[in-house]
Amino acid sequence: MTKPRVATVWLDGCSGCHMSLIDLDERLLDIFERADLVYGPLVDFKEFPKNVDVCLVEGAVSSEDDLHKIKLVRERTKTIIAFGDCAVTSNVPGMRNPIGVPPLLDRAYIENATINPQIPSRVVPKLLPTARPVHTVVHVDIFLPGCPPSADLIYNLLDDLLAGRVPDVTGARFGR
Repeated sequence: MTKPRVATVWLDGCSGCHMSLIDLDERLLDIFERADLVYGPLVDFKEFPKNVDVCLVEGAVSSEDDLHKIKLVRERTKTIIAFGDCAVTSNVPGMRNPIGVPPLLDRAYIENATINPQIPSRVVPKLLPTARPVHTVVHVDIFLPGCPPSADLIYNLLDDLLAGRVPDVTGARFGR
């Protein structure tokens, strides 16, 4: 029998949810004895694979790159988990929404620059008009809020999924 294929994706966020995943410590060994990690910032795979069983998605959809990536992830994944408050509500990335993109870029790259003030056009992905929670762009199967979710909640969710149980996320809450 083949192992379930698990991936993680990092969109617009701080990586705190992935740090919480790493905080599983030795429990990571238990998870990855039962599943194969096929994509994520913690492994060196360049392209999101096909036939992923479970994907933990951290971060809001804030740029054209994020939008393209999350649509590809949804197309290739059976179960998507909105992983943390940025994915669930757009949280911190969403704080830019009332400001708007042009004033935000002007402040960051023109007003605060001391050398060569200019808005980047090649290195920084083009921002969407607003940062959005993942479920407003694609269907999300499970929500795991928290900033970040605790290692225990992440472990229990993955343990339930890998054992074929319906995950119990009643202990999850917004904020820490």
